[in-house]
Amino acid sequence: MSDENALVRTQQSSIYSNVASFESAQRMAASLADSKLVPIQYQGQAGLSNCIVAMEIANRMGMSAFQVMQNLNVIHGRPSWSSQFIIGLIQGCGRFKDFEYNETEDSCQCFAMPKTGSKQVSGPKITMQMAKDEGWTKNSKWRTMPQTMLRYRAASAFGRFHIPDLILGIQSVEENEVIDVQVDVADPPPAAPSTTLDRLNEKLSTPKTEPEPVSEDADDFFD
Repeated sequence: MSDENALVRTQQSSIYSNVASFESAQRMAASLADSKLVPIQYQGQAGLSNCIVAMEIANRMGMSAFQVMQNLNVIHGRPSWSSQFIIGLIQGCGRFKDFEYNETEDSCQCFAMPKTGSKQVSGPKITMQMAKDEGWTKNSKWRTMPQTMLRYRAASAFGRFHIPDLILGIQSVEENEVIDVQVDVADPPPAAPSTTLDRLNEKLSTPKTEPEPVSEDADDFFD
């Protein structure tokens, strides 16, 4: 992928930086919340605060708010990226070339060549045995579309390992869905936050720091 097509992230002023910016963001959020084209968690008065948080995330990432809303889901009170979106970030961020999957019938691992390095980097190897041991296969999708789920998990792990600054520490839908299947139905689940994306406000309002360098060896990722 050419540099011209790479994801361009611009550092813009936060919508929380001053009163005028926040009031402008509120007006735009109200317009978005009134639309039927945005996901339901962003619609209406109840979704207004979610719209504002999504707009701040979009501002941080140099993307449109609508693009973020279409790919940021809420799973059991947790903001969650779609795995397709994470794959798109990896392929479009401009840091890698030749992003690929090493797949077998029961495993998947992602590899890529950094544009600024000479050594290939990899994510953790995801296997069906790992999925069973971790309880992921309680989700029926692991029985009906195992290869896709292996690929999504492998790509999400690669993303968290190598581009944590781009995904802002937010896990994928598949990673957060497992929380539901591990809850004992005999016990009521813990109460969800009053507004599902509000917990990102504090994180987004703090200055960003560059991620610490990580080892190219992903063997200890799940330890």
